[in-house]
Amino acid sequence: MVAEGRKLVVYPTPLGYKGGMSEQTYTVTGMTCDHCVRSVTEEIGGIDGVTGVVVDLPTGKVTVRSGTALDVADVRGAVEEAGYELTA
Repeated sequence: MVAEGRKLVVYPTPLGYKGGMSEQTYTVTGMTCDHCVRSVTEEIGGIDGVTGVVVDLPTGKVTVRSGTALDVADVRGAVEEAGYELTA
């Protein structure tokens, strides 16, 4: 995990991972602080197959890396569990 200003970057890719990668970007509303970023990162990071999460607080953009494409319903559920709304 690396803090870059107001952006939290997490790439816990397992050593030796050789699978395909998918990267999807979403917009999350309601985040106002670093705690919000951590909450969203932790919830999305708990979805099976997720290998990395990048949250850009000023824009609300959340980029998710995974071994395969994720079901948007799973991402939406994780964001809502964190207390925020997935808008795109």
